[in-house]
Amino acid sequence: MRDNGRVTSATRQPETQAAATRPRLIATDLDGTLLRDDKSVSPRTVAALAAAEEAGIEVFFVTGRPARWMDVVSDHVHGHGLAICGNGAAVVDLHGGPGAHRFVKVRELPRENALDAVRLLREAAPGTVYAVEQTFGFNQEPAYPKLHMEVPDTLAPAEDLLAPDSPTAGEPVLKILAHHPELDPDAFLTLARLAVGDRANVTRSSPSSLLEISGPEVSKASTLALCCAERGVSHEEVVAFGDMPNDVEMLTWAGRSYAMGNAHPDVIAAASGRTVANNDDGVAVVIERLLNERS
Repeated sequence: MRDNGRVTSATRQPETQAAATRPRLIATDLDGTLLRDDKSVSPRTVAALAAAEEAGIEVFFVTGRPARWMDVVSDHVHGHGLAICGNGAAVVDLHGGPGAHRFVKVRELPRENALDAVRLLREAAPGTVYAVEQTFGFNQEPAYPKLHMEVPDTLAPAEDLLAPDSPTAGEPVLKILAHHPELDPDAFLTLARLAVGDRANVTRSSPSSLLEISGPEVSKASTLALCCAERGVSHEEVVAFGDMPNDVEMLTWAGRSYAMGNAHPDVIAAASGRTVANNDDGVAVVIERLLNERS
């Protein structure tokens, strides 16, 4: 279903003694966080995730990845089987396995907003090129670099890809990807947020100058807040992990949050705690400690 109405606030609530609250849900990013640099899930992490679910703590994968890239964790889905993909643009049921996922909730980027964002960013940062991520399709401009291991469905200017009469007009847009060949990644992010304003939510998760543009108020945090509200889980009962700017809102919202040892400086500033790097199983280290606290 589509959901574009007002959402549960993803702003940090008044401080409580979160560390004394028993966790009911773990929300973890994937790339640079749960996954090692080779995109594997270590045996120690697999065991920690299984132990958390066995202890009654739900685990949500919360990622910028599209649903079709979730095969890296499809073998580690427990219980509810849901993942938050596209930086909050979709909630996906992974129980069907790779290629058979089901969209439970879609929070799309309206095409009018998307076209405005493309225009405003072209004016602010000439040379920007775009790709369009939809629920099942991926389309890009001819000049967009080969950053992803997939062949686009369509090559065309972003304005044509997003036009109301485009061949894919009936399929929701989850996010736009904007790449600049020269700008510093953080400088590009700051410039884009100023240029686009409230027409869309702009963030990044790549070490390159690649931005991810979603619908207004759509983020990992706001969609996670919706999922938690549906389960009667408060923000104090959530433990979150992340490493890049697209994780900042989620880490700020969660009662307890951990920046990875390899995290971006903005993530370190936003989190309430820090763990070791992804290659050193930083998520598993914290989960093991949390489970020891409960025993």
